[in-house]
Amino acid sequence: MPNISDSKCILVVGATAGIGRALAASLKALPSKPKVIVTGRRQERLDELAKQGFETVKADVNADRAGLKQFVDSVVSKYPDLDSVIFSAGIQHEFDFTKPESVNLDNLADELNTNYLAIVTMITYFLPHLLKVASTGQPAFIMPITSGLAIVPGPWVPCYCATKAALHSYSISLNEQLLDTGVHVIEIMPPLVESELHDHQGKSPSLSKVWMPLDEFTNKAMEGLKRGDTFVPIGMAAQGFEKFEKGKAEASHGAFMNMKKVTG
Repeated sequence: MPNISDSKCILVVGATAGIGRALAASLKALPSKPKVIVTGRRQERLDELAKQGFETVKADVNADRAGLKQFVDSVVSKYPDLDSVIFSAGIQHEFDFTKPESVNLDNLADELNTNYLAIVTMITYFLPHLLKVASTGQPAFIMPITSGLAIVPGPWVPCYCATKAALHSYSISLNEQLLDTGVHVIEIMPPLVESELHDHQGKSPSLSKVWMPLDEFTNKAMEGLKRGDTFVPIGMAAQGFEKFEKGKAEASHGAFMNMKKVTG
């Protein structure tokens, strides 16, 4: 089974903090010594990572479609050996719909774009290159990071959960469509993890009592990536996956095969 150890060049989108940064460091430390490229919006963080031996690209996933196309084209041009992309960028906002006047629709739109639309757009732009790489026999990987909240929603962050549920559903379908291409989809599904994601909400001090330490999460995620698992649910996300998601991918495969028969 192809796995992340087969990768020669990995791009981590959203790697200046938290999960993305931790995964980038672990990937760089693999015995296979892949080239690891990291992106983010904060130049000072990118400068720190460059000193640690990472390739760096400044990028904002909340750019418009033309900006995302320019970003993808520039990365593929500079790194023609790129074979794997991890999508770690994400934002989270709380919304209280019992007080609809308090709902910030701009934040809602940013959340939808950053967590779902921009990722699907970038995947679409990266795919011609990844398919070409895979056609040479080099395994290629698309690795979206979703959430356990894609399975069991947290009502305090309803739109975040919806974006992650959308990305989870898309990942299942994308994996099915790419099944025979050599481009593999690996979905990483974290539980509540130590992260700056919650800092702007003022919740980090209280959440720190219950979240999974970042190092523990990273180690478990890397185990799944090194096995080449299609789904890498961790902690509470694994419990939700086992209870509610088991068999869904297989059912999706059956539906896809039936549709092919019907439509020829």
